[in-house]
Amino acid sequence: MPNGEQGQQQTPGTRPAGGQWYPPEWPDRIRALADGSLVPVEPRRASTVMLLRDTAAGPVVHMLRRRASMAFAGGAYAYPGGGVDPRDEEHLVGWAGPGLGEWAQRLGTDARTAQAIVCAAVRETFEEAGVLLAGESAETVVGDTTGDDWEADRQALVARGLSFAEFLDRRGLRLRSDLLGAWARWITPEFEPRRFDTWFFVAALPEGQRTRDVSGEADRTVWIRPTDAADGYDKGELLMMPPTISTLRSLEPYGSAADALAAAPGQDLAPVLAQAALENGEVVLSWPGHDEFTKRVSFGGAS
Repeated sequence: MPNGEQGQQQTPGTRPAGGQWYPPEWPDRIRALADGSLVPVEPRRASTVMLLRDTAAGPVVHMLRRRASMAFAGGAYAYPGGGVDPRDEEHLVGWAGPGLGEWAQRLGTDARTAQAIVCAAVRETFEEAGVLLAGESAETVVGDTTGDDWEADRQALVARGLSFAEFLDRRGLRLRSDLLGAWARWITPEFEPRRFDTWFFVAALPEGQRTRDVSGEADRTVWIRPTDAADGYDKGELLMMPPTISTLRSLEPYGSAADALAAAPGQDLAPVLAQAALENGEVVLSWPGHDEFTKRVSFGGAS
């Protein structure tokens, strides 16, 4: 069970009990951070979306398995998401739902940054799952997005040849920010070479749309109940990073996608940042407020 992992001792490069993804280079990087030879890189803003749909057995969430060949978290399950496009800060986009001031307050940013973060959430969901949270008015959502013209636009967005604002303008669409709820915020540890300051959102699959396996970074997509995904993690069958399994567990109490969306305003968006310490030849890695992820990792050559 997950709580049994607390204080668990490992050696780098071994698969831990449960499905927590753990890269073998972490101990050396943590030691370098501790002695000052590693300077943390600035995290890049990012968004990821827990897309839900209702079933007779309760809500299921859409997840991607990252290709094993990926340099970062290869083989791990995650949600559609990616980095913020700076161009989404530069131009106002067609918008419906809570205003930018309200989103800025909720996300803890200025209005332009808030727009870019929300745009990234909607854009990445379209890029990686083929689902678009936008409509021609504040009350509508586009229907089927599987046609060749939609696919051409999706690929142009992926290639960054088309900005999201241009895409919305071209199609006369408004981003439906009311279909999203901000859920959590996690920041990649300081010892990582690629860092992200990631806002997690929850959203419901719009009626008439369906997900497609279109992400170039994934080799599998699934709709799965949060409880089943968490059980797979606990058994070591599904590999995940701490933010993913943490947010999955937080979805378990909700009986429908609408219930989860309604609960979003009450979720804590205080950023979670891992802490690392060196103690008697071991790395002690912890995420404040999330004791299940605490690890004690032995490595050679420690002082």
